[in-house]
Amino acid sequence: MPEEQLPLVPWGRLAADPETVGRYEAKVHRGGGPDAHHWWLGAISDSGHGKLRAGSRAAGTSRVVSAHVLGWAIHHGAAALRNGAVVRHTCDESSCQNPRHWLIGERLQNVVDYAARSRLAGHALADVRGAAGRAVAVRDAILAAETGDEAAAITAAIAAGHPSGAHQDALW
Repeated sequence: MPEEQLPLVPWGRLAADPETVGRYEAKVHRGGGPDAHHWWLGAISDSGHGKLRAGSRAAGTSRVVSAHVLGWAIHHGAAALRNGAVVRHTCDESSCQNPRHWLIGERLQNVVDYAARSRLAGHALADVRGAAGRAVAVRDAILAAETGDEAAAITAAIAAGHPSGAHQDALW
């Protein structure tokens, strides 16, 4: 089916479905407080974004969706997702699920942001493993860490993507 004929994702219905919300919430690691990254612990796409099967087959809403877009709909409502809007990560961590780290924008804005920051030494977008490799490394480090040791595991996983030892804080 050509892309322009694909059915629209029923973001509002998915965000209002308690089972979908429960599956989403079960895959989010919220260590470090309300302003820290909330890391995705589920499936990760080639672009480093979390993926989740949302909805139900019986209701006709079952589909695999990007976790941060579903998260936007859960936390901010689905209205802003119309007309081709994208959910942008101000923290540049593609698997981050912290609603405070997202904003709505246009795809071109997202591309420009990436181009501007992807070559900064030590920045999340300059990780030698790429966005997916970084997201998988952080996810696996959290899942393998002893309870209480997750922060150190995350720090080590992030540092491994910057062999030079460079570090760049988020620019937003």
